[in-house]
Amino acid sequence: MRALFLLALSALATAAALAQNPKENTSQPAPDKGEQLSQQEAADSDKGQRIERIVVEDAGSRIDELRVGGETRSITVQPKVGGKLPAYEVRPNNGTRVWNLGRF
Repeated sequence: MRALFLLALSALATAAALAQNPKENTSQPAPDKGEQLSQQEAADSDKGQRIERIVVEDAGSRIDELRVGGETRSITVQPKVGGKLPAYEVRPNNGTRVWNLGRF
């Protein structure tokens, strides 16, 4: 009975590990156009804080995150499904969304 339980447990663990698709979950490097730092980011880097641009992309959306000194400064989400939906920003402090209706 105990051997059957251990066999079933190991089969479940193996199935869960094999079901993952690592290509969808990996972070991709930021595009070349985003390599230049803004004035605020350059000022923060002068203070010795590490600046990270994290881009996660899958079939449904693209998420760009900016972290300065380990603190999230901005999160921008660009949906890919549902036609041409506008990108929106998630504010890290309270989690509300900001829709960009027009670029001026």
